[in-house]
Amino acid sequence: MVDVSNLERGPCPGLLGDVAAMHGRYYAKHWGFPIVFEDKVAREMGAFLQRYDPARDLILWLGDEHRVRGSITMDGSDPALDRGQAHLRWFILDESLAGRGLGRRLVDTALGFARESGFASIYLTTFKGLGSAMALYERAGFTLVDEQEGQTWGRTVLEQLLELEL
Repeated sequence: MVDVSNLERGPCPGLLGDVAAMHGRYYAKHWGFPIVFEDKVAREMGAFLQRYDPARDLILWLGDEHRVRGSITMDGSDPALDRGQAHLRWFILDESLAGRGLGRRLVDTALGFARESGFASIYLTTFKGLGSAMALYERAGFTLVDEQEGQTWGRTVLEQLLELEL
């Protein structure tokens, strides 16, 4: 049973594999994304974990003793980021947990961390068609600043860049 009352912070054993697998399975099932997408998530998250700095980065997750069932990351330590900017990444929630307000809690807690840490802005990348996630992002104050056709995720989609000024 997943303990939905607690959001855990920081890396844990299995986090990387669980988050990459959740992304791989969900986006293959619903969007036909190939294994290259799961590989991209795993490689990029692995690089993030190598430089993870709890003063500038946040990993939130929920799950049980067997696996992570939902997660979100605030990446503030990427050297490619502009000063004062953070990147919201790898937001995923097991479909069996949908409709319980857990996605909103993950997003709100991550944004609270960004505010407390003094970031001036946050961006995220997504693609058109993820209605539930987009509703959460818009409710949180993100705005769409760019939209273009691309193949970042292994097939052609309408990629979107969202930003939030804090």
